[in-house]
Amino acid sequence: MGDHSTRAEVRRRTYGERDLAALHVFAGGFINFGYWRDIPLDGTLTVDQRIAAQQALYDTVLDTLHVTSDHRVLEVGCGQGVGARTVLERGPRLVHGVDLVPEQVQRARQNTPEALFSVGAADDLPFGDDSFDRVLSVEAAQHFEDLGGFARECARVLRPGGRLAVTTFFAAPGAEAELRELLKTFENGMDLAHTVDGFGTDLRTAGFVDVRAESIGAHVWEGLDRWLAQGPHRDHWDRNWLRAARRGLLDYHLVTARQPAGSEG
Repeated sequence: MGDHSTRAEVRRRTYGERDLAALHVFAGGFINFGYWRDIPLDGTLTVDQRIAAQQALYDTVLDTLHVTSDHRVLEVGCGQGVGARTVLERGPRLVHGVDLVPEQVQRARQNTPEALFSVGAADDLPFGDDSFDRVLSVEAAQHFEDLGGFARECARVLRPGGRLAVTTFFAAPGAEAELRELLKTFENGMDLAHTVDGFGTDLRTAGFVDVRAESIGAHVWEGLDRWLAQGPHRDHWDRNWLRAARRGLLDYHLVTARQPAGSEG
């Protein structure tokens, strides 16, 4: 899996030199596995349905945050800014995205000029205390080297009463070795075997309350696998995600938390 610098270089090449969003497997500029609950899986999937599933993942996160026109919203791991466009549709007064890869930030500024974007690390956010009312992160936390640092930084930049929502895949305790055998992104260190319980502990330690983790894998894995099974990407993307999920080695979760004190807004 390599050391920190080796893993960072893998992610830089993957998201910087390459353009993952240009791959047919993702489509539409999003880079996530998708939330397929309302999409029929009994026939051939279309590109429009693939895009809709990725959009739905953002909508699922945003529904938990109750974003209003008064809110300042931060997305950590904003990628190419397409998700920020979805956030803007909820009408917040400010949307700011941050990503560690400069090339992604540049793409985001081009794709969604209505939002603001900055280069920065999840565990060292380039913002002042109490800068935001809502923080979200969609399928990025599996790359974060320090989830405890991420939790502390989210607590710092959120105002009292502010809310956090994070969705991604988490490993089962003790599953790292098997995941590295099954999935190349765990083997090369691009993805890390964080556990959802460990992240929950990190959030509580950082001062968050009402920490909840909901499994949504039932609406992720099957649709993703069916999409991978068709089209030009079928020989290039690993279909072991569904196998790993069925073996209980990982699952997809939506994690929510709130900063204590103050009114909810």
